[in-house]
Amino acid sequence: MTQPADRGARLRAVVAVQLGVAIVTLDISLTSTALPAIAQGIGANPASAIWIVNAYYLAVIAALLPLAALGEIHGHRRIFFAGLGVFALGAIASGLAESLAGLAVARALLGLGSAAVSATTPALIRTLYPPDRLGRGLGVYALVVGIAFSVGPTAASAILSVADWPWLFLMNVPLALLVVGLAARDLPATERNIRPFDAISALLCAAMFGALLFGVASIAHRAAWPVIAGALGAAVACFLALRRREANHAAPILAVDLFRLPLFALSSATSICAFVIQGLVFVVLPFLFQFKLGYSQVEAGFLITPWPATLAVMTLIAAPLSDRVAPGLLGGIGLFVVALGLAAIATLPPDAGIVSIAWRLVICGIGFGFFQSPNMKALMSSAPPHRSGGAGGILAASRLLGQSLGAAAVAVCLSLDPQAGMVAAIWLGVAVAGLAGTVSFLRLLPAVRGR
Repeated sequence: MTQPADRGARLRAVVAVQLGVAIVTLDISLTSTALPAIAQGIGANPASAIWIVNAYYLAVIAALLPLAALGEIHGHRRIFFAGLGVFALGAIASGLAESLAGLAVARALLGLGSAAVSATTPALIRTLYPPDRLGRGLGVYALVVGIAFSVGPTAASAILSVADWPWLFLMNVPLALLVVGLAARDLPATERNIRPFDAISALLCAAMFGALLFGVASIAHRAAWPVIAGALGAAVACFLALRRREANHAAPILAVDLFRLPLFALSSATSICAFVIQGLVFVVLPFLFQFKLGYSQVEAGFLITPWPATLAVMTLIAAPLSDRVAPGLLGGIGLFVVALGLAAIATLPPDAGIVSIAWRLVICGIGFGFFQSPNMKALMSSAPPHRSGGAGGILAASRLLGQSLGAAAVAVCLSLDPQAGMVAAIWLGVAVAGLAGTVSFLRLLPAVRGR
């Protein structure tokens, strides 16, 4: 692979890649926080407005693994740049949308761009950092994600206090162009795994995830059972066809070869469960703060900030710890701490003040911080270097699949009971946190650790 010519070039390349991560993460955080305001602006009810989030996640999940494969074949740098361009176009379309359907389609386009950036970023980081510093590079990656999530609620509140909701998306356009300008000269080409691109496998993979998430979203919105059964049945059929087609493939798009590695498989499972919690909480909290506790849209955005802000700080502590303490132990402890914090949030009194809310969210941020960057390192380092693209795709897919399932869970709870459903969604998060912590502890078994 090609390394940057000097330390300054490498630093500029790192900044460009991390800024790209920050933009797509900030977009997710902005949209989740501002969903009540967006729903009001386009005249949609809260349960239907979840489609704004679901359409984005459906596009991202469907495209992630095929784009990761394209990155391995044609170079992650090229796919990264293409993703930024599509992301900018999707941001323009989202800002100009005038209906729920139009915004959902525009968000899907924006999601395709986000998928390209998310699928290639871990592999680019692995290129920019030597093996003995990979943990630090992935720690910075997790830190940037945490900061972007931290800034998101505050930025959404600040923007909505002076402008209408379309500017939440339009502001992404100059930011994406800035990343292209920064990365154009110094971002190195990555090692290419030259092989034919199997378009049929890519379509089957995209259709499988698309049908799966459509089925989950249909359950969330209480669609007719024939529609739900058809979508889930199509997902199973695509999975079986994909497995059969890629049975003897050395580098399959659906990276079943990597899931034969116990540490990789359990790290991915832990990631999915953990990000179900994050997706659920960051969608439901704005509704909880506004409609149950009586805070305004702007106040709700600021109230969410302690969780991601604490997460960003904890990344600085957890990343070095992961070099000395097993990620399975750090993640398991952290996720059970998250469960305690969520239980405290679920029991908030109706007259809860800012301090009462903040300390509960800080507990959640501490726990999630112990999970995130160590888990990234465990997942990426357990895969061989020539499968960095596949591992990076699974890393991003695990995160986004979990977040989309969390958002769908909120829609189910709100559609069943708009008031009690908010608290029920948080209790569901408590249960998932306990499950995620248990899965993380399984990585401590000698058979998994290779001892």
